[in-house]
Amino acid sequence: MEFKANKYKPSETFKFIRQCSGVTQKELANKMGKSLYWVKKNEQNITRYYFEDLLKIANLYGIEIIIKKK
Repeated sequence: MEFKANKYKPSETFKFIRQCSGVTQKELANKMGKSLYWVKKNEQNITRYYFEDLLKIANLYGIEIIIKKK
């Protein structure tokens, strides 16, 4: 499935992917080695993901991240 995330914030994109995968916030927190609070705040776009976190989440879900230069 192709999902063009360039219209969305990372928080919206990864929340959508997590929900479609049937993974709870708690399960994601455990897989990431983070707290439930961390997942909730990132999904609410209160805290921002570090690039390393984005890569780890992408790897968990088998997502390829393509960075385009302008």
